[in-house]
Amino acid sequence: MPDLDFSQFSWLTFDCYGTLIDWDRGILSTLRPILAAHGRNLSDAGILELFAAIERVEEAGEYRPYRQILESVMTKMAARLVFRISGEEVRSLPDSLGDWAPFPDTVAALRQLKQRYRLAVISNTDDDLFARTATHLETPFDAVITAQQARSYKPSLNNFRIALERLGVRREKVLHVAQSLYHDIAPANELGIASVWVNRNERAGASGGAAGAAKPDLIVPDMATLAAMASR
Repeated sequence: MPDLDFSQFSWLTFDCYGTLIDWDRGILSTLRPILAAHGRNLSDAGILELFAAIERVEEAGEYRPYRQILESVMTKMAARLVFRISGEEVRSLPDSLGDWAPFPDTVAALRQLKQRYRLAVISNTDDDLFARTATHLETPFDAVITAQQARSYKPSLNNFRIALERLGVRREKVLHVAQSLYHDIAPANELGIASVWVNRNERAGASGGAAGAAKPDLIVPDMATLAAMASR
């Protein structure tokens, strides 16, 4: 796959969780102790697949805040695995989300990219949840578009259209960077927005019905690689 001409872009937009924040590690560190306490010993892959399957259904319905989505995921996961869940356990994912750590290369890469581009986030989350996460990213974003603001969840095109409106530039000036083919690369393709797939983990990125048809303009293994390429 040929390198992109990065000189054509003035904005880089990012998915957050899974691209900048270590999403799998955050989910597993939260759910493993709860499942173990109830005698449910799933593999890491099993936990992540169950979470993703339930979350996708929850996000596809009428818009609700992401905090409620995560609480529903916990409730339905407990029902699937047949154990009684406490109120504290129901709230565990949204309560811990803001403490989940960035990937080791995220902060340095964002700092490097900020020297050349304007940066934005397009994230399936609530404003207050992302505000907690943002403190760990250590780089101020020029725009933040959340599902709460869009009142829809990616892969809805609505989230990306709102982002383009907010940025105030032609789509040709925007490069979207994400880990999920399903949530991000496929809708970017549909709108004619150039995209980079940060392929840290093929399991999560390649899942979903639309993922197979998604065609990123560039594939990188991590944010450090992207920052080096985009700063040449």
